[in-house]
Amino acid sequence: MNNAYDLIVIGGGPAGLTASIYGGRAKLKTLVINKGTMGGLVNTTREIVNYPGYGQISGEALMKDFKKHAELFDVEFLRDEVISTDFSQQDKIIHTKKGKIYSAKAVIIGCGSEPRLLNIPGEIRLRGSGVAYCATCDAEFFEGEDVVVVGSGDQAIEEGMYITKFARKVTVIVLHDEGTLDCNKLSAERAFQNEKMEFVWNSTIEEVLGQNNVEGVKIKNLKTGSSTELACQGVFFFVGMVPSTRFLKESGIEMDKRGYIPVNELMETNLEGVYAAGDNRIKYLRQIVSAAGDGATAAVAAERYIEELNAFNRNVLQSEKKVLLLFFNALDTESLEFSTLLEEVNQDLSGLYKVVKVDMATKKNLAKNYGIEKASSVVLLDKGQEVKRLVCSIDKENLKSQLNS
Repeated sequence: MNNAYDLIVIGGGPAGLTASIYGGRAKLKTLVINKGTMGGLVNTTREIVNYPGYGQISGEALMKDFKKHAELFDVEFLRDEVISTDFSQQDKIIHTKKGKIYSAKAVIIGCGSEPRLLNIPGEIRLRGSGVAYCATCDAEFFEGEDVVVVGSGDQAIEEGMYITKFARKVTVIVLHDEGTLDCNKLSAERAFQNEKMEFVWNSTIEEVLGQNNVEGVKIKNLKTGSSTELACQGVFFFVGMVPSTRFLKESGIEMDKRGYIPVNELMETNLEGVYAAGDNRIKYLRQIVSAAGDGATAAVAAERYIEELNAFNRNVLQSEKKVLLLFFNALDTESLEFSTLLEEVNQDLSGLYKVVKVDMATKKNLAKNYGIEKASSVVLLDKGQEVKRLVCSIDKENLKSQLNS
């Protein structure tokens, strides 16, 4: 396949770009596929003050630095959307919206997350006509107008304060009792002191009003149950994020009910050679710095997986000698004893076979591929094709007999 790579990274945010830097530096042929502008949602952040080494920088500028770094290592970039995958074989297959097909030995999923929708009446219909999810992108369109912000977390309050630079007034709809916000204390103090910001407590938004453009919102008080209407020209929703993993629905990748991907400390998913990094995985902290760390870990793990895969193909599947593929348990005395016995028998046969040992504790997927459930087990291969399976017991003559037949 012409579109064959060692490593494909799905997503061009901080996790994906960091993974591509590590992949490129490891001399892996690396491709990053991203459906939008490289950098993802970080591009919409106007000010970052907590990324090490940068006292203050915009998200767009930081992501440009990430991409430039990756380009130093010949990483390739593609603006396209992944719509389906096939991870069932050794070569992972990726299909894109533009009708292209790509393959890779390893894949890192770093597609991040996107704003969560409330799906209330008027929200989707008026999206782009007064309904917005990014203050940096859209605040300037509301110069001198009244704006409603839904949410009280860090993003909602900080973006709300940014909107006050343009809007006449910003009204924040808050679920909690008066004075309680979900954001950090510093942002809360600044928001309460901002003369352009007002708060509606113990409330939620029921509907976005308007025909062709936003004209107002219907607000419900959670304590009294009463509803009121508030005139405005814009509504910004900041009510959390959801992972952008819908395209993985039929992939075999394990996900929780929200769509987040569980991984281990190596960023490995439940499928061999497939990793997840950044905001689309289950994790405690969703920040640029933690996403970058995920990307680095995933890429190093993928590099080692590819090295092992290449070595297995070379030493086992392409071996001129017949191969005794031994699955053993390094913590089991009897399994280790059998391993030693197999080596001795092969020496007695003048090294007729190549013995390749596989520790089942670290190569669970390989064992699964061969249908091995317990140690010790031996598969006899000839040029990669299975010939037979041995009966494994601590009986030298029996073992020799099986190998002589």
